[in-house]
Amino acid sequence: MAEVRSQQPQHVQVHASTTHTPQQYRYYQGGAKTQHHGGEGGGVMSLFPEISLTGSQLLALLAGVPLGGMLLLLSGVSLIASLVGLAVATPLFIFFSPVLVPAAFVIGMAVTAVLAAGACGLVGLVSFSWLVNCLRQMPRGTTTKTTMMRPEQAKRHVADMEEYVGKKTKDVGQDIQTRAHAQGTTGMV
Repeated sequence: MAEVRSQQPQHVQVHASTTHTPQQYRYYQGGAKTQHHGGEGGGVMSLFPEISLTGSQLLALLAGVPLGGMLLLLSGVSLIASLVGLAVATPLFIFFSPVLVPAAFVIGMAVTAVLAAGACGLVGLVSFSWLVNCLRQMPRGTTTKTTMMRPEQAKRHVADMEEYVGKKTKDVGQDIQTRAHAQGTTGMV
């Protein structure tokens, strides 16, 4: 026969040991100070044993805490109001979107047109300003190539250019006619 052994659970004991240094150093404005850990003190003030508030700091703290709490409360109320407004407005936006989308497109195009007209006006103003500055800087009675021509000079210049282009066109036409005539006589022989 097989022998059945019962196994008893084994117990393991763990002893936590902590090592405490007898002194810990705390730093503050005056330098290092040793602090013994023991049973004295506790709570929040044990975290900040070196704090001493002046009268103005205490007054700022007493005024700042309620003011900060009120601002936090107002921001929460505005968040909730925004969410409620969004929940109410979303179905309206969806329902009226066949009207709102074309209206938004038309408004966008109108704004674009106004901005383009403003840009053209600004370019015209800058050009006019540049022209006025050029005329102011031009000495009286000067005729250099960088200055502007008077109307009579411009008319004469255009007439000279027209005469030159006419002569050049006539010369090119005669040259083509001479070549064609030369090709025609050599091709028949």
